[in-house]
Amino acid sequence: MALLSPVGSSNSIHAENVNSRSFPYLQWSSTKTKQSLHMDSAGAMYKRRRSAIVAAAPATEEEAAIAKPLTKHDLVDYLASGCKPKEKWRIGTEHEKFGFEFGTLRPMTYEHIAKLLNGIAERFGWEKIMEGNNIVGLKQGKKSITLEAGGQFELSGAPLETLHQTCAEVDSHFYQVKDVAWEMGIGFLGIGFQPKWGLKDMPMMPKARCGIMRNYMPRVGSRGVDVMLRTSTVQVNLDFSSEADMIRKIRAALALQPIATALFANSPFTEGKPNRYLSIRSQFWTDTDNDRTGMLPFVFDDSFGFEKYVDYALGVPMYFIYRNKKYIDCAGMSFRDFMAGKLPCLPGEFPTLSDWENHLTTIFPEVRLKRYLEMRGADCGPRHVLSALPAFWVGLLYDEVSLQNVLDMIADWTPLERQMLRNKVPKNGLKTPFRDGLLKHVAEHVVKFAKDGLKRRGFNETGFLDEVAEVARTGITPAEKLLKMYYQTWGQSVDPVFEELLY
Repeated sequence: MALLSPVGSSNSIHAENVNSRSFPYLQWSSTKTKQSLHMDSAGAMYKRRRSAIVAAAPATEEEAAIAKPLTKHDLVDYLASGCKPKEKWRIGTEHEKFGFEFGTLRPMTYEHIAKLLNGIAERFGWEKIMEGNNIVGLKQGKKSITLEAGGQFELSGAPLETLHQTCAEVDSHFYQVKDVAWEMGIGFLGIGFQPKWGLKDMPMMPKARCGIMRNYMPRVGSRGVDVMLRTSTVQVNLDFSSEADMIRKIRAALALQPIATALFANSPFTEGKPNRYLSIRSQFWTDTDNDRTGMLPFVFDDSFGFEKYVDYALGVPMYFIYRNKKYIDCAGMSFRDFMAGKLPCLPGEFPTLSDWENHLTTIFPEVRLKRYLEMRGADCGPRHVLSALPAFWVGLLYDEVSLQNVLDMIADWTPLERQMLRNKVPKNGLKTPFRDGLLKHVAEHVVKFAKDGLKRRGFNETGFLDEVAEVARTGITPAEKLLKMYYQTWGQSVDPVFEELLY
C-alpha cells in the first residue's frame, strides 16, 4: 500500500485550479452548479450541522472476552433471523462510482476523498467513520457512505418501502456529494470498470482490511486486485419471509443474474481501449477467487436451506478478524478452526456473531445470502440505472405471480446451461445463444414479468423499467452504445465517456 499524504495537503484540488482546456469535453461553472444544486429531492433546503465521529467497525473484543463457543445452530439462526413478514419487506440499494479530476480525468486520491467526506459531514450532519486517524466513511441513520479499495465512492442506502423513495434518496445523495465535490473540481463517473487508467494509477485506501485482501487475492486468482480497485457496481438487497421463500428467491435470482448482467452491461473499456467484453467487470469476477464467487449450484439441490449455506460459508477461507480496534490478518484460515478455538492467529479465542457477520461480507457469489439477499450481477451505470436495477428485482421477487413465472421458466434449466450463461454473457450480452434463440428473447419475457410485478404492487413504479425494456427489445446493451460512440463519434478516444456518463 502506498503511503498517503495527510488530509489538506497541497495535492488537494480546488475549483479555481482546474484547467478545462485539458478536458474539452467538460465545461463547468462552480457558481452555476452551486445555484442549480440548492435543494434536496423533496425541495427542502439542507441545514449545515455539526458532525460526530464513530468507530470504523464494531468493538467485538468486548464480546469476545465473554463469548461462549458458537455452534453451527447459532450460525443458522443468524441467517434465519432475517425472515420478516411481507409488510416489513424493504428495498436497500447500493451503488459505487468513480471520482475523477475534471482537469486531468485522473482518479481522485485519498486526499480528495478525505476532504470530500469531511465536507459532506460538516455541511449535512453525517457522522464520520474513522479508522485510526483516517476518515473512511460516513453514517447517517440507516444509510452510509463507504469507500471501496480503489476509492470507489459508495452509497449504502437505507431500507425503504418504494422505488420512489429509493430514487429520492439517490437524488439527495448526489446533491450533497456534488455540493462539495464540484468546488474541488471532482466529478463522478457511472460505469462498471475504470475506462482509462491502469492498476498503477489507482489509489489504495488506508483501510487495513483492503490491505489484507490485496495481499491474499493474487494467491487465488489473477484479477482480484482489478476487481478491488477498478470495478464499480449497483446492487439491491431484498428480504424474504421464511426459509422456503428465501430458497425460491435465491434460485430465481441466481438463474436470472446473467440476464441482469447483460441488461446492465456497461464496462467495455480498459486502459483507453475496447476490451472485447461488454462487462469486463463481470468477466474479472470469474478469475478472482473461486472459493468465494460464482453461481452456487448447490442452491438448486433439494436439500438446500439456511444450513447448507452455512456449510458453504464455513468452507470459504477467512480474510481477517477485528480485535482491539485493529484488523488481524487471518487470510486463508478456517472459520471452523476458529469455532473450535484453534485459529492460528488467535489461538484459544472463539468467534462472536459479529465475526460471523464480517465473514459473510467477504463472500462474493452472484447472489449473496446474509439476513437478506444481495443481487450482485450488474455494472454501475448512468443515473437511471440506480433506480432501474432495484426496480428489476423488486418486480420479479416481491410479487408472487412474477416470482412463480420465473420459477416456472427456469425449472428445466440445467446447471450447465446456467453456468454457460454466466460464462458467455460478459462477452456476448443479450446476443448470447440460448436453446433455440438468443438470451434477448428470454430477457424480454423477464422484463415483462418485472413490469407486471411492479404494476401489481400499486406504487406507480413501472416507469423505472422503461429504458431497461428498450434494451431488452433491441438487444443493444449500454456497453454496445458506448462502443458505437467510441468508433463513430469520439475518434476512438475514451475521454468523452467521462462526460457521457457524468453524474
